[in-house]
Parts: sequence; C-alpha cells; structure tokens
Amino acid sequence: MNTRVMIIEDDLVIAQLHQRYLEQIGGFDVVGIATNKLEAEMQLSLLEPDLILLDVYLPDGTGLDILQQSRNNQDQCDVILITAARDVGTLQQAMRYGVVDYLLKPVVFSRLESAMQKYQLLRQQLTEAGGLDQGLVDKMLSSSAVVSTTNVEKLPKGIDAVTLDKIRKLFQDNVSLTADEAGEQIGASRTTARRYLEYLNGTGELISDVNYGTVGRPERCYQRKG
Repeated sequence: MNTRVMIIEDDLVIAQLHQRYLEQIGGFDVVGIATNKLEAEMQLSLLEPDLILLDVYLPDGTGLDILQQSRNNQDQCDVILITAARDVGTLQQAMRYGVVDYLLKPVVFSRLESAMQKYQLLRQQLTEAGGLDQGLVDKMLSSSAVVSTTNVEKLPKGIDAVTLDKIRKLFQDNVSLTADEAGEQIGASRTTARRYLEYLNGTGELISDVNYGTVGRPERCYQRKG
C-alpha cells in the first residue's frame, strides 16, 4: 500500500516539482497540496495523510505552527521539513516536534529520494516488527534522525532567516537584480536588500557584476550562481 503524502509549500511550482519527484521514486500517492496555512489545516483534517512534506514559511503563518497544532491534536502523521530556514533555532524546534527528516532548499532529487526511501524502510520495519529489542530501537531512531546542526547555517547579526528566504526566492528564475529592485520587491530599503545580497554573494549563492548603463552611477547587479 502506497504512503499517502500531503505537500504544504507556498510555491505551487515547487510543490508540483516535489510531486513529480515522488512519482519517479514510487510508492507514494500525493493526496493533497496546500500553499498556505489555512488551506493546509482544512485539508489535513479531511485527508489524514501518512506523511507531510512541510515548508516553514507560508504567507499566513509558518509550517512550525501547523506542526505544533498537529502534535497537539495527536494526528498520526509523520513530517519531513523542506525549507530554506537555515537557522539552528528552526531545526531545534522541528526536532522537538519529532520531524523524521529536515531538507534544505533548494532540494536536489537525490537527497529527497534518499529521505523518502529511508522513510519507506522505516515504515516497513515497524510494520513487520513483532516486538522490540534494543538493536531495533537504535536502528529506528538512527534512521529517523534529522540532519546535524553543523549543516545548518548560523546567521550573522543583522541577517534574519525570513528576510533571507524572501531574497533567495527572488532568484529562483535566475534573474539579475540590483539592490533597489530587490528591496522594492520584498518591501525593504535598498540598504537592507544590499546587506542580504552581499551576504549571499559572500556565501557563493549569488554572483555580482557592475552595470554601468548609459546614465547615472554604476549599479551592482546580482544573480544566482550557475
């Protein structure tokens, strides 16, 4: 019997991409897609999925709010977080709520495939187990352990995860933007946008070049590396 999966992701295109990934892996049926917190809560109560692929940043709330409510309701579903949130605090909160894995965006197919196959194996072993011994318990807990905090980005002072995620999303389509243009799109000042752009430039996620144009001062333009 296939695992019933619900995808909660604010970007519909990314949600549909994850759905296609699951179709390629096999053994999973996507029973619902929600792009905001309200939709997710309405669908969860009706669909009762086995597994949720959960984004953190939603337009009307956070995935962690959904996760907390699900645990309070004692819903019998597992959760894999797929998010751009790279701060340690989000990971720690997710671990407290018992997520079975934590994937950082942008997710490559091989990493998602590994997470889903590991999850399938875990479910199969729990179903077939007639009883528990310490070896099986250790194996189960090891299989469901989320990524180490050493792989999570520790953000410097003046950089917060929510704004950083907004900046990252601007470059999903491989556009080229100035600090003025980026700030306008996220509703922030040029100075704020430039601080985040320079941070991503420093980490190697973005590259920059100077555009001299025809009039006025030269402007630095940023685009996704590769």
